[in-house]
Amino acid sequence: MTASSSHHIRDLLDRMYRTESRRILATLIRLLGDFDLAEEALHDAFAAAMEQWPTHGLPANPRAWLVSTGRFKAIDAMRRNARFDASNPDIMEQIESDSVDPAEKLDEGVEDDRLRLIFTCCHPALAPDARVALTLREVCGLTTEEIARAFLTAPSTLAQRIVRAKAKIRDARIPYQVPSPTDLPNRLDGVLQVVYLVFNEGYSASSGESLTRADLSGEAIRLGRLLTQLLPEPEARGLLALMLLQESRRTARTSPSGELVLLEDQDRSLWNREQIEEGIALVEQALASGRFGPYSIQAAIAAVHAEASSPGTTDWAQIVGLYDVLLRVEPSPVIELNRAVAVAMHDGPQAGLDLINAIFGRGDLAEYHLAHSARGALCLRLGKRAEARTSYERALTLTRLEPERQFLEGRLRELG
Repeated sequence: MTASSSHHIRDLLDRMYRTESRRILATLIRLLGDFDLAEEALHDAFAAAMEQWPTHGLPANPRAWLVSTGRFKAIDAMRRNARFDASNPDIMEQIESDSVDPAEKLDEGVEDDRLRLIFTCCHPALAPDARVALTLREVCGLTTEEIARAFLTAPSTLAQRIVRAKAKIRDARIPYQVPSPTDLPNRLDGVLQVVYLVFNEGYSASSGESLTRADLSGEAIRLGRLLTQLLPEPEARGLLALMLLQESRRTARTSPSGELVLLEDQDRSLWNREQIEEGIALVEQALASGRFGPYSIQAAIAAVHAEASSPGTTDWAQIVGLYDVLLRVEPSPVIELNRAVAVAMHDGPQAGLDLINAIFGRGDLAEYHLAHSARGALCLRLGKRAEARTSYERALTLTRLEPERQFLEGRLRELG
């Protein structure tokens, strides 16, 4: 094989690792019955591909080859290892009882492997923070350091959390399966929460140089689609609608140089109309059911924004009303903050500022940079430049995202 062909295969493997490794891992976990064993098998398979494909050529089904190779390498490693832990004989028996090469049946329910994995990672026997950490690590492929940064946790603490979660799954013999139809509705809420957390980290990154991470938000949307296919419940539809409507604005949210662009300043011709149409159809289905929840209401708010041809035509009265409903369903200071911003657009900046001051007066959101940034914007609209500067400076000390830092620094420069 020529050097150029070898280079092409290495590029292909790099792309496959980025796009396919979590799917392959999910299938290996099903076949091997152990998270760590599957993770090691995944890396062994890619290493073998890097060694063999440049010489022997690309297999007909690369993903199936990687799954099959990973499985057999795991079996070989366990056979060579004379010091199994107590669970390994059971794993060996389970693996070898499946005599069919997984490459021959890989296309049968591959996506179900992802669903099995996410329901396992979100099992109610695990602590809520462990569910999020394990899902981000195993389903989405974030590194321990990335997850730790996202949730302001020390990497060592986060690593221990993931290790304990895997041990809990192993020791409690939590089944690697999609729950039964009778258990599925009760389990869905926890899964939706984790999927939305994954989406939020992709849609508005908690730290770093970039405002967004398209890989994460795209993965969350894909998982949302799978969930709606598996269980077309109103809230699953509502969450998918919310993610699509928010994602539709991605291109317009930053300038070509990466600077943050506020909603009212965005070029709406850049919004993805296909995602908007799909999102609106889904939220209408969810609301029509009469069994909707907070995700569907948030999607309805996003739909009102999406339907407005310009900031001036936004139906702020409807948005305030939807926030009133959302607060009754899921009261939280962040939702109060968002409602305050909508009230400011409908009733004037002083009305919104009074509501934000009341939130701060209770001691809520003191460490939330977006609350201080919103207060700064309203103060600026009211001509309260000193108060605006104080709020923007406080927001600047709290944000960990570079585009937000640049935006706040620009506001402060405008204030002199």
